[in-house]
Amino acid sequence: MTWLVTGGAGYIGAHVVRALIADGHEVAVLDDMSTGVKDRLPDGVPLVMGSVLDQAALERALADHAVTGVVHLAGKKRVGESVAKPLYYFQENVEGLRILLAAMGAHGVRSLVFSSSAAVYGMPDVELVTEDTPCAPLSPYGLTKLIGEQLIAAAAAAQPLAYVNIRYFNVAGAATPELADRGAANLIPLVFERMDAGLPPRIFGGDYPTPDGTGIRDYIHVADLAEAHTAAARRLSADPGTALTLNAGRGVGVSVREIIEIIGNVVGAPGLTGVVEARRAGDPARSVAAADRIREELGWTARLGVPEMVESAWAGWRR
Repeated sequence: MTWLVTGGAGYIGAHVVRALIADGHEVAVLDDMSTGVKDRLPDGVPLVMGSVLDQAALERALADHAVTGVVHLAGKKRVGESVAKPLYYFQENVEGLRILLAAMGAHGVRSLVFSSSAAVYGMPDVELVTEDTPCAPLSPYGLTKLIGEQLIAAAAAAQPLAYVNIRYFNVAGAATPELADRGAANLIPLVFERMDAGLPPRIFGGDYPTPDGTGIRDYIHVADLAEAHTAAARRLSADPGTALTLNAGRGVGVSVREIIEIIGNVVGAPGLTGVVEARRAGDPARSVAAADRIREELGWTARLGVPEMVESAWAGWRR
């Protein structure tokens, strides 16, 4: 199959592109380059510079590269920004997906891997979040991802469409230094940024109902997540009736304070501590995946732990 990866020049997207190629697939990329970096793409991978909001550009990309499946990663993902700019997030994440589905329908493209999020769950009072846990998003970002899943299911009921929705938990690390996250929107690079400025890491909320008062998350190495996408692509290639929604995580919770301690140990700053600030809107106290279903359905299990995530992220940051 030939896969179009939307947002394929981004941090996660570039890892997915390389994983798909390594798995034997042909790949093309569509990216508006708002956060993408061309140098992340391997030589020979076609890059279409355009937005998923532009149906004509999408249709040209699908036709020009004989695309048979789409991995949809393009979109906006900052929880706090979505609270401040909800209409912008609906335009980018929901309208962009609607236009993509229309273009796919027009060109008979019938396989979709969708980048969803653990943010669809909100703040469930459970030890492990399963795919059957009720969804109650706390942010417009999470709501756009849940609506996206519903939109895909509705489209699949009306036209031939096989899909796998992957609900990411917290993504970190890098397969190689040049593919590292160059932004400072996620916890680990945010800590690096503060360290470079000679400032203590910021902890948003120290009064959560958790053992140390800070939020607990399930961290997954981006290289493992990319492999989950190739497993989804293989499933869609083999079974055109696939309709799955799956968590992608390790099933292990790590608190913000614990992450900061690990970072200090990895980078040679033992005893690193953070300064507690007010909670951010839309952040749950705990979010840890039950990852049984993705193993059963796709044969995929995360392999890398938090120290490997921090080490690889630090190598990329220093580069």
